[in-house]
Amino acid sequence: MGRPMALNLAHAGVPLTVWNRSAAGSEALRAAGAEVASGPAEVCRRADVVLLMLADGPAMDAVLGRGTPGFAAAVAGRVIVHMGTTSPGYSRGLAADVAAAGGRYVEAPVSGSRGPAETGDLVALVAGEPADVETVRPLLTPMCRQVFACGPVPGALLMKLAVNLYLITMVTGLAEAFHFADRYGLDRRLLRDVLDAGPMASTVSRAKARKLLDGDFTVQASITNVLDNNRLIAEAARHAGIASPVLDACHALYRETEEQGHGPSDMAAVVHAIASRTAALDRARLTL
Repeated sequence: MGRPMALNLAHAGVPLTVWNRSAAGSEALRAAGAEVASGPAEVCRRADVVLLMLADGPAMDAVLGRGTPGFAAAVAGRVIVHMGTTSPGYSRGLAADVAAAGGRYVEAPVSGSRGPAETGDLVALVAGEPADVETVRPLLTPMCRQVFACGPVPGALLMKLAVNLYLITMVTGLAEAFHFADRYGLDRRLLRDVLDAGPMASTVSRAKARKLLDGDFTVQASITNVLDNNRLIAEAARHAGIASPVLDACHALYRETEEQGHGPSDMAAVVHAIASRTAALDRARLTL
């Protein structure tokens, strides 16, 4: 998602220096007018605000040189903006380390997948010191349709996990509904139309219903990515003593889907795990 987000910044005329772990990913940004740095250290030297859209905590630590003498040079005097999804505890620790090194820190995870990233329709959740949040807010506008302030760190990441809990359970329920309809021989297109016309319709339900209808699991948010998010939410729930029975059922289904080899597929491919469970019931009935 980082490349389309950065492209929206470039198209908005924001002076931009970029670096991507895969060099080829920077070429479209170069064509859009961004300066391509030789490495993350150069980005930090040239920028007052450093936006990080990376896969996980270890990737962020490696890029910032956290735990090495280069970390202070990378963050001192700059606003470091964490836009990915990690555990709240990781973000809290990173915020403390950035502050100790003389930098400022803002959480800004985004809600949305690749499509909204391309169209600038993401929703940003921000947390940090109010003055730092206001410094970052104008840079979020070209990438995001709305920006919500969520208080101090790690409030934005906790809010993102709550949002993702709903997303995961909603898409899993939608996949199960399509599987139910299939087994009863219902018209799947009619099911799609009824859902689209009803009060439960949303951008997500329409996109995922189309995937389920067509059997097209081209990735927007992958099974592997959703499984990792599910784990983060479950860990946060356990840490606070919160029951998460629906999430736990989803976790098992996404894990089974990944084990079946669908990890790179879109999250709607969770229907494969549901179908496999039905097939197991069929086999058990035949055995009896």
